[in-house]
Amino acid sequence: MFAVFANPARFMALSRWLAPLLGGVAAVLIPVGLWLAFSVPDDYQQGASVRIMFIHVPAAILAEMAYFCLAGASFFGLVFRHSLADAAARAVAPLGAGFTALALATGSLWGKPTWGTWWQWDARMTSVLILLLLYLGYMALQAAHDDEAKATRNSSILAMVGIVNLPIIKFSVYWWNSLHQGSSIFAKNSEGLAAVYRPALYVMILAYLALFGALWLVRIRAEVWRRRAGAAALAAAAG
Repeated sequence: MFAVFANPARFMALSRWLAPLLGGVAAVLIPVGLWLAFSVPDDYQQGASVRIMFIHVPAAILAEMAYFCLAGASFFGLVFRHSLADAAARAVAPLGAGFTALALATGSLWGKPTWGTWWQWDARMTSVLILLLLYLGYMALQAAHDDEAKATRNSSILAMVGIVNLPIIKFSVYWWNSLHQGSSIFAKNSEGLAAVYRPALYVMILAYLALFGALWLVRIRAEVWRRRAGAAALAAAAG
């Protein structure tokens, strides 16, 4: 089954229409989500700064999801030698780094009025910073070798090892003392997110997912074309 979906020709045919479709969905949902975000009332404790949540929380979710995709694609590329999986891993790393940087920046902006500090070296913040460093390390290894096969192998190993950071990010607020609150998006108790904020947040999460999907597909397509162009150049030189 995986071999069927990993076929480059089938992928290029599918992504040709799926990427613009997802991009269109994101283009519709982002303005709707922002309008909903600016329509909600101020929080009784956080005031207007609560609106940073609609940028920060989806970015944090996508930062972790993108790394899961990076590690998964790296695994299939390294173990099963699927060139499309290698292309997918290479394509997703900058996206994940971008979402992680956005999560850190907006978290800092949110933290200053909420906690009185831009940054605190607690477990959640530190583990997300490590996530960004893992993305940057992956990209650095990709660029460090002239031998692309060696670069892919080394960076894939780093990506798979780094996946242990994801449960640390998730459960750090429960394992250690932290300024950061626990998950409240889907909680039903009194600690859950107030109902008035849920529609805007859910729409923004869907918008981020659609945007991520569109950008990832476009970047994989570009990587496939790059490799095809490289192979054609080598064939022409050999001929």
